[in-house]
Amino acid sequence: MKIISYNVNGIRAAFGKDFLGWMKVANPDVICIQESKAGTDQIDIKSLQEIGYHSYWHSAQKKGYSGVGIASKLEPKHVEYGCGIEHYDSEGRIMRADFEEFSVISVYVPSASNIERLDFKMKFCFDFLDYIKELKKTIPNLIICGDFNICHEAIDIHNPKGLATTSGFLPMEREWMTKFMEECEMIDSFRHFNSQPDHYSWWSYRQNARANNKGWRLDYNFVSRTLENKLSRAVILKEVFHSDHCPVLVEFS
Repeated sequence: MKIISYNVNGIRAAFGKDFLGWMKVANPDVICIQESKAGTDQIDIKSLQEIGYHSYWHSAQKKGYSGVGIASKLEPKHVEYGCGIEHYDSEGRIMRADFEEFSVISVYVPSASNIERLDFKMKFCFDFLDYIKELKKTIPNLIICGDFNICHEAIDIHNPKGLATTSGFLPMEREWMTKFMEECEMIDSFRHFNSQPDHYSWWSYRQNARANNKGWRLDYNFVSRTLENKLSRAVILKEVFHSDHCPVLVEFS
């Protein structure tokens, strides 16, 4: 089973860059989308159906903003839109697809360009942690895919000293991610297989950052420890160019 997480920075723009052609080649069983930036009526659901995917979308009330989606070859037994907290759900940040033996979550953690938004981001993070802890009581096998807008360790960012006071690499954000992984008993699937530096999933559009690999690892596939023995591979698909992010993949045996 192959699962991909991808912040597409606008699903309509990605479709214009042969997103469907790439999907056919990548052939994921499930793909979790973040930052769709589109209402359900603006997304080419029919074309996804034609290549074999059921797709579900949770859009922000604000047009052209945020939004998450899940597309799956296998039809889920249930899809949950949001987490039940209105000020997050109105931004289209969390959705879940339940299958027989596991559930997949697509999450888009807020970014923070100022102190007010940083407060919102941290409140979201701790509320999300509580949501996952409670969810695991009934659904122990979770795969949480998303753009967390946080680099966990120094190895996950190209300039850890220079960016130490920048949101996305603040001590409080990094400490939260450690707490999340510990208390929710989640594995960072990429680091489970790869301990090497210079692996990133987001690059600024400025200063030729991607060509120079001046990046950040913001995108994760977290996996419940109960699924650890089924993990077979996790990679960052840095050669895929629909967005300022690239897809991240996890495979299970």
